Amino acid sequence: MHFATYRTSTGEKVGVVQADAVFALSDLVSDAPEDMIGVIKAGAELLAKVKAALPRQGVGIPLASVELLPPVPRPGKVLCLGLNYALHAKEGGNPIPDYPSLFIRLQSTLVAPNAPIIRPTVSEELDYECELTIVIGKTAHDVPEEQALDYVFGYTIMNDVSVRDFQRKTTQWTAGKNFDGTGPLGPVIATADSLPPGARGLRISTRLNGTTMQDSDTSDMIFSVARTVSLLSQITTLEPGDVIATGTPSGVGYARKPPVWMKPGDVVEVEVEGIGVLRNPVAEAS
Repeated sequence: MHFATYRTSTGEKVGVVQADAVFALSDLVSDAPEDMIGVIKAGAELLAKVKAALPRQGVGIPLASVELLPPVPRPGKVLCLGLNYALHAKEGGNPIPDYPSLFIRLQSTLVAPNAPIIRPTVSEELDYECELTIVIGKTAHDVPEEQALDYVFGYTIMNDVSVRDFQRKTTQWTAGKNFDGTGPLGPVIATADSLPPGARGLRISTRLNGTTMQDSDTSDMIFSVARTVSLLSQITTLEPGDVIATGTPSGVGYARKPPVWMKPGDVVEVEVEGIGVLRNPVAEAS
């Protein structure tokens, strides 16, 4: 199943997306939670009710007519891996890491599907990064790798946009990863049971103005989903609704000759097989 968060005249709603329509969760299950983190916490029992209630044929609300929000609008933690695809590490002249490079994004960076990515006034080095993103389903602390997938609710997509010159001002990446309006997330959460275990073997790509810039497979990840969840749970307690962006494949803009930077007026689409397409225009900061 695919879950989405969208805005209506009465506030935020959670819905189930089928084809080009969205069905309000509250119409399917009368006592369903009203927010995505509540849905995630409700777990398998709620998912079973939703599956039973979904119409085999139904009208729903046309997906194109709703304003999608990040599927988890206010995650408790947004954790990110860098250099987690072998070919991406090589294209930047980096060794294959034996421990993941980690950084944190702030909620204020998150961008809804179809909303603009904001290029800051202080930089023109705005780079795209398509990323499979884990959505945690249960509280996880010091979880063994062989059990880690049991703590995954599902997967979404992040365009982990980098402001490259600020990313490299220090040895840490925080500055270049935390400009407001540079973290598109969505469009849906695909539940874990709808994808291969650990979301392995999925095509992942980026298109900039219709031209394919990144085209890879999640099998090129150095640290698998299970390994990632296990390692991060050693550091911090992972909670339902936390999201973990798992790194980007090769083909990023800075590694091209000459470099390719996103600019106002561009449209970038990042896609992960089985989840969907996260589309955003690029705009200048006002």
